[in-house]
Amino acid sequence: MANMCSNTVVFEGYSKATEQINELFKSMAERQRIEDVGQLPDFIQDSEGDYFFNIEQYEGLTNEFHYETKYTPNTETVKRIAEHFKVDFTLEYEELGCKEYGKAIFEDGVLTDISLDQQDIDSFTLDKATDTYHFEGEEYDSECEILDTLLERKIENHFNNIKNQNNETIR
Repeated sequence: MANMCSNTVVFEGYSKATEQINELFKSMAERQRIEDVGQLPDFIQDSEGDYFFNIEQYEGLTNEFHYETKYTPNTETVKRIAEHFKVDFTLEYEELGCKEYGKAIFEDGVLTDISLDQQDIDSFTLDKATDTYHFEGEEYDSECEILDTLLERKIENHFNNIKNQNNETIR
């Protein structure tokens, strides 16, 4: 069986568009329950296997969906949905077996996808004897907090670099 990548996407835009996206995801979730196969919106033909599986929307959370994909996130497919409805999105994803951990932000027609790489993953260690993780002189019970810290640093550095480049261009 394929490694499944866990994804959480939040769409932002005009309420009519996000309502349509809510209906789209609800219908895909229902079709998947009935057909027991991954889903794509009707307006997207086979997109290299980037199907949505196990789609969920937690009660009270509108415009936010949790789902799985095989091996890697389906960022391009989510981008096509956002372009179709003219909205923005933030997609967080993880599949640690394939070393996938990142965040994609689509805003004003620009996609920024930032993920951890092997160097990031190698920056902490697991002590199997104590079942604890070690990172920057600290001990952690779970790798989640470390991964979140590393990703937030990488995102911050990315946007600071863009800001600095823009400042250089203005001078």
